[in-house]
Amino acid sequence: MKAHATTPTYKRHRFPVEIIGHAIWLYFRFALSYRDVEELLAERSVIVTYETVRQWCRKFGQTYANGIRRRRLRPGDKWHLDEVFIQINGQQHYLWRAVDQDGHVLDILVQRRRDKAAATRFLRKLLKGLEYVPRVVITARLASYGAAMRAVLPGIEHRRHKGLNNRAENSHQPTRERERRMRRFKSPGHAQRFLAAYGPIAGTPPPPDRRSLSPDQSRALRHLAGRHRHPGHGLITGIRPPQHASKDAPAPRPNFN
Repeated sequence: MKAHATTPTYKRHRFPVEIIGHAIWLYFRFALSYRDVEELLAERSVIVTYETVRQWCRKFGQTYANGIRRRRLRPGDKWHLDEVFIQINGQQHYLWRAVDQDGHVLDILVQRRRDKAAATRFLRKLLKGLEYVPRVVITARLASYGAAMRAVLPGIEHRRHKGLNNRAENSHQPTRERERRMRRFKSPGHAQRFLAAYGPIAGTPPPPDRRSLSPDQSRALRHLAGRHRHPGHGLITGIRPPQHASKDAPAPRPNFN
């Protein structure tokens, strides 16, 4: 019997949910590496390693993205579908993506082929859990889209014309940038896991700051940040805070050795 996947919890983690969520948002929202996020958190006196940031993104990234999907308004009724090839370990795969008329990413799927079966699988994944169907679907001239539409959405208007699908094609540009930053994806599972969380998080504003938190939450966040602050209050190990010198103390001589 196959066990059901459980939602990861934040129990037994040193840092509060706000810090973990902010680190995840930084990594997926901007073209940053794990070490970049580590340095940005260190600038706010939160000392974590890049490996910790990687584990946070792997464990909570999809949960963070699912929460954004649940809170956002219902997407538009005009869908743009497109596919683009990506190289993974020297083999060609296809990234299927769907966006609405406002540019919000609906879903993605990494597959080896782009035939009727692959297009049908992607359409069924799009419709899973939805309580509505699109008014019109715009795709490229690939014949697989027409066959899949007739099988899955036979009564929905399907438009295929050169130039109509620019919104979906433009949505691939940020993915190409992250692919170069990450030096390509390591496996199809790695690409699917990253891009599934990257789509919803990349277009969201930052998490709420302290001004929108309750007094108890803000007090707890300050307490935890003070506990994990670097003991020397410096960003690099070995830097000490400046000492207050008296007025009569001689000025220190520069060391040019």
